[in-house]
Amino acid sequence: MRTTSQGRLSRRDFARTAASGASAAWAAWTTVPESLRADATRAVGALRLATFRFDVTPPVGHALCGGWITSVVAVDDPLEANGVVLLGAGAPIVLCAVDWTGLLNVAHLHWRQALAEAAGTTPDRVALHVVHQHNAPFACLDTQRIVAAYPGLPHVIAPAFFAECLQRAHAAVSAAIPRARRITHVAGTSTRVDKIASNRRVARDAANQVVAMRGSATRDAALRAMPEGLIDPDAKTVAFYDGTERVAALHYYATHPMSYYGDGRVSSDFAGLARKRLQAADPTCAHLYFTGCAGNVTAGKYNDGSPAMREVLTGRLHEALAAGLTHLRPVPIAAVSWTSIDITPLANPFLDAAALARDIATPTNTIVNRNRPAFQLAWLERIASGLPIVISSLRVNDLGLLHLPAEAFVEYQLAAQAMVPGRLLATAAYGDGGPWYIPTAGEYECGGYEVSMAFSDRRIDPTLRDAIRRVLANA
Repeated sequence: MRTTSQGRLSRRDFARTAASGASAAWAAWTTVPESLRADATRAVGALRLATFRFDVTPPVGHALCGGWITSVVAVDDPLEANGVVLLGAGAPIVLCAVDWTGLLNVAHLHWRQALAEAAGTTPDRVALHVVHQHNAPFACLDTQRIVAAYPGLPHVIAPAFFAECLQRAHAAVSAAIPRARRITHVAGTSTRVDKIASNRRVARDAANQVVAMRGSATRDAALRAMPEGLIDPDAKTVAFYDGTERVAALHYYATHPMSYYGDGRVSSDFAGLARKRLQAADPTCAHLYFTGCAGNVTAGKYNDGSPAMREVLTGRLHEALAAGLTHLRPVPIAAVSWTSIDITPLANPFLDAAALARDIATPTNTIVNRNRPAFQLAWLERIASGLPIVISSLRVNDLGLLHLPAEAFVEYQLAAQAMVPGRLLATAAYGDGGPWYIPTAGEYECGGYEVSMAFSDRRIDPTLRDAIRRVLANA
């Protein structure tokens, strides 16, 4: 594989590498030292912001959510990738949110490489997240390579479609850079969101074991009657301005963004629909939506899974985000800094490569009990490769944007906010999805679905908290 002098994939090679999932990409990335990368907080001069958007809707017949729910039969509303490129604060910084279930391992790296190549920067300065809707693609090239050896298993991600999306990403960013707008001001706000988020792990026995999960849609009246539990009730919005004209607004809220799914009808669901509603009403401003630390947070207390509730949840989220826009008070941008750090989690000790391989190869197992082990085996391979996870933070004046991986529990978001008292911090999770769920250390003892699908050792808790502390302290 050829790379540029900055370690980026050449334009000719990035699409081919994306389709192959070759381990050479891992080796290329791991040549970057695993250390804190911090820009000095800098006084700013001429800042510009480029905005981009492109379609990532899968074709009919494509797998959704890893291949164990109904594949695409129709499209209710298209899926999009939305992003911004910040220019003038050192090397360009890219923030991007994608209407997919997940981008994992090498697939996540290849997207960052493609965006970085187009923006003229390096992958560690790309914060790439999914919104995590479930009637959407769940992209892991490593898992796809594993399941492709078994003709009876559905694909996880079609390599040709994945490569096409990377080409669209590269083209969209390349076209956006020359159209970048001057930005001079920034504003941030926090707005209460009513009757959406609720903790999914509230049903426990006397020994504090989780005995039932309150899913995204919950029809059990007893579960729905239980308290909301621990959540972050506030949405955050950070917006950039050219004088008094708003150029881009970035919205953050921590909940699983599903009302219902599994019917094969592609949708950006209530979070995506709320963002699109904002976009339609404010077409000169680019609106992005990021899902926060929602590994243990869903709409289950307030959602029975009926089609009518998708519209209700869309309206509630849109109302809160629109209200937040009215409270923004722009101030001149005086300083910008970017910090990132690599972490290398350990694999959960319950994962055994030989046992996983047997599960995948057993034709009498259900598809979900063959595909999920393939995701786990891909994680073990990724850990062995040394490919790190990147944690990063952008600070603009006293406003902070924090970028975390996978399905982190809401406790990490709340802990991060407590580390910067008096400052607004907007947290995006669902970055590199390789680890799947990231519970807190104490929750590993409490069982439940999320713990059973946590691919990392419990020591990821202090590792992640330390990385958060370090990037926030240096941003």
